[in-house]
Amino acid sequence: QVQLVESGGGLVQPGGSLRLSCTASGFTFSSHPMSWYRQAPEKEREWVATINNAGDNTYSANSVRGRFTISRDNAKNTLYLQMNSLKPEDTAVYYCKSIRLSNWGQGTQVTVSS
Repeated sequence: QVQLVESGGGLVQPGGSLRLSCTASGFTFSSHPMSWYRQAPEKEREWVATINNAGDNTYSANSVRGRFTISRDNAKNTLYLQMNSLKPEDTAVYYCKSIRLSNWGQGTQVTVSS
């Protein structure tokens, strides 16, 4: 049974940082490229970043490039998203997903506000 559990969200002031984690189980994590997505209130879910299965190639949306870093630890079956210089428009529920599977986790809420 595929499970994706996101954590690490919270309330942070503009300019602050957070690191999100996604712990995966039920599939061979090291064989799957992984992505982060986010969904802001009343908006469609949008892609944030992708990392290949080895962790040596990453891709990110223009809106987060230079501020967010996706990484992974295959030994721990865990995906990360380091978010720096956070802005109010980064407020959203953040989700992780394998690009090969249709399963979503429950997400973790990130709120950027003073």
